[in-house]
Amino acid sequence: MTLDELLGVGPYSLPRREKQALLVEHLNALTAHHAARCRPYRRILDAYGYRDKGLSWAAVEEMPYLPIGLFKEFALKSIPDGDVIKTLTSSGTTGQKVSRIFLDKETSRRQTRALSAIMQDFIGGKRLPMLIIDTPNVIKDRTLFSARGAGILGLSNFGRDHLYVLDDHMRLKVDDLKKFLLAHPDEPILLFGFTFMVWQHFYEELKATSADIDLTRGVLIHSGGWKKLTDKSVDNAAFKKALRAVCGITRIHNFYGMVEQIGSIYMEGDSGYFQTPVFSDIIIRDPYDWSVLPAGREGVIELVSILPLSYPGHALLTEDLGRVVGEDDSPDGRRGKYFEVLGRVPKAEIRGCSDTYAEEAAARGV
Repeated sequence: MTLDELLGVGPYSLPRREKQALLVEHLNALTAHHAARCRPYRRILDAYGYRDKGLSWAAVEEMPYLPIGLFKEFALKSIPDGDVIKTLTSSGTTGQKVSRIFLDKETSRRQTRALSAIMQDFIGGKRLPMLIIDTPNVIKDRTLFSARGAGILGLSNFGRDHLYVLDDHMRLKVDDLKKFLLAHPDEPILLFGFTFMVWQHFYEELKATSADIDLTRGVLIHSGGWKKLTDKSVDNAAFKKALRAVCGITRIHNFYGMVEQIGSIYMEGDSGYFQTPVFSDIIIRDPYDWSVLPAGREGVIELVSILPLSYPGHALLTEDLGRVVGEDDSPDGRRGKYFEVLGRVPKAEIRGCSDTYAEEAAARGV
């Protein structure tokens, strides 16, 4: 089954055995593809003797993976410089190195199709009037996107009549927000923002101004990390409760993802856990010997995706901790593994658009 055919069957439709067989086929092909086109990647495989063994594995868990930090140190790409149409960078605070991810047309197309399949499963196929909880200044150089800008533009494809609800100084434009809602009186509203910004610049300003804003028709998608909110003793349940109290919104979905595998996002299902779609998967590894841990055990998150053609990002060891909760039996009916993220590996650099923004804002006294 090709990727396009796979996307056509629905992002949460395949049972484990069928999904794993397809992942093995595609990931083996991607490993060979990148070994032939990316010299640094090929040298890593050679150092471990993988190419001598034929670059073919029987299970996803057996395949080689790259530590995600390598994308901060090296320009890893499997395409000629002339085929690069976009360079994405990861989020990071001032002074931190950031990952650079090089995209060609085909990888960008795959990411867009995959993201579209996931979003349609959650919000339907119709483009909705959209509120972006950010400032338009974040979108500047369209050839060199930050993770924050890439996230906004990627999600913007599922909305129309976009309104950035924050001004240049990150203040909520309450009057513009009211006009927007009057212009769309009977339609569902899509909202997108990064978690800390949603809290600090949307929720807290609505609460402080007591503005009469009714978003009972809204669907909020957010992401970017919880470190700063955890410091404020705000967890996912408290976040949802507070937003419901201030504007009536009840449909709120967090998602987990990263610029190194953009398109392969993991949406929070109705069960409260992140769901793996058919074209990507999660593996939890023991931090002491890197063996695979069973469901329920906490370890380091490895992510695999069959989307990246222009860079060797199809199997990545992250710096996040998590655990798989179950597989194919999610209470909301979606198939695939479902999991939770439990934080960062000790001493790992802060990352995530929400957390890095919060760190920089605190440094500026915002």
